[in-house]
Amino acid sequence: MTKNEKNKEGSITNVSDIGEFALIDELTSGFKSKNKSTIKGIGDDTAVIESGSDSLFLLTKDMLVEGIHFDITYTPLKHLGYKSIIVNLSDIYSMNGTPTQAAIGIAISSRYSVEALKEFYEGVKLACDLYNVDLVGGDTCSSQSGLFISVTVTGFVDRDKVTYRSGAKKNDLVCVSGNLGAAYAGLLVLKREKEVFKANPNNQPDISKYSYVIERQLKPEAGKTLVETLDKLGIMPTSMIDVSDGLASEIIHICKSSRSGAYIYEDKIPIDPETIVVADEFDINPATFALNGGEDYELLFTISQKDFETINNHQEIKIIGYISDVLDGANLITSAGQQVPLKAQGWDAFKNK
Repeated sequence: MTKNEKNKEGSITNVSDIGEFALIDELTSGFKSKNKSTIKGIGDDTAVIESGSDSLFLLTKDMLVEGIHFDITYTPLKHLGYKSIIVNLSDIYSMNGTPTQAAIGIAISSRYSVEALKEFYEGVKLACDLYNVDLVGGDTCSSQSGLFISVTVTGFVDRDKVTYRSGAKKNDLVCVSGNLGAAYAGLLVLKREKEVFKANPNNQPDISKYSYVIERQLKPEAGKTLVETLDKLGIMPTSMIDVSDGLASEIIHICKSSRSGAYIYEDKIPIDPETIVVADEFDINPATFALNGGEDYELLFTISQKDFETINNHQEIKIIGYISDVLDGANLITSAGQQVPLKAQGWDAFKNK
C-alpha cells in the first residue's frame, strides 16, 4: 500500500516527515490564480502583480519565531529588528527589484518591556533608513510565550528586468555575490559560547576574533549593491534567488524551476577566511557551511556566457559553475574532482534532522 493510499484511509502524515518545501507544495497545489493582475503567484521569491505601469508590483512575506529562527539569549533586539526587515528585502532584490514599503506585525509575551520593544524598532528603523524603505503599518498582539515577527515588504521592478527562478538556460554561468557560509559559522560560534556560559556564568566569552561571522549571522545585509552593479554593467540575469537556505537548496530551486541541471565547483565557492577558521575548529568541511548553512542572503544568479568577459574577475561576483541539461541533475564537482549529486540539506523549518 502506498503512502498516498494510506492517507486516503485516514492515516496522518507528520509535517516533519515531508519538510517545508514539500509542505508548501502539498498545501498550495490546488490554488490557481483567478485575477489577470497576478502575473506570478506561489513558487518564486516574491509574488509579481500587474501595476498598470512600466513597473511590476512585488510582494513578499516572512516570519521569524523565537526559539526557531532566533535565540534571544545571544541576539540583541536591535539586531533582530534589523534582520527581520533585511530577510524580506533580500527577496525583493532577488527579483531584480527595489523594495519600497514594509509592514510589520509582532506578537509579544509579557516578559518583553516597552524599552525592549523600542530597541527592536530601532533596528527596524535603521534597516528602513539604510535601504530607503517606508514602514507603513503593521499590527501588535499578545503572545502566551515568546516573540513572533511577521513582515510584509512590497516593491517594484521594471517590467523588462523582472528576474524569476525559471529563466536559466543550458550553458548559462552560475554566479554568486559575496561569500557563503559565514552566517552559519557565526551561529555555531554563538551556540558554542552560550553553552560555555551556561556551564560557567563567570566565564565571559571572548568572541572578538569571530566578529565577521557573528555579524553575518546577527546583522546580515540584502543584495542592493549586487542589483545596482548588474544594472551598471548592463547585465540582465537569466534567473536569480537569494541564498537563505544554503547554496545547495537554492541551486536545486533554480534547476527545478528552469527544468535544468547544474554543475557547481567546490573550489570556486567563495568562502571568507574567518569562516574557514570556524569550520576547522568544528572539524567540518568549509564547503558544507556554504552548501547547507543558510542565512547568508547573498544572491545566486545565472547569466549568459556572452557576459563572461564583463563579469569575470569582478570583485563582488564569483562564477561557481554552469547550467546543464535537466537529465544531469544538480551536481557538485569536489576539489578532488568527484561528482556528487547536490541535496537540499540546509535550513528547513519542519524537516526531521
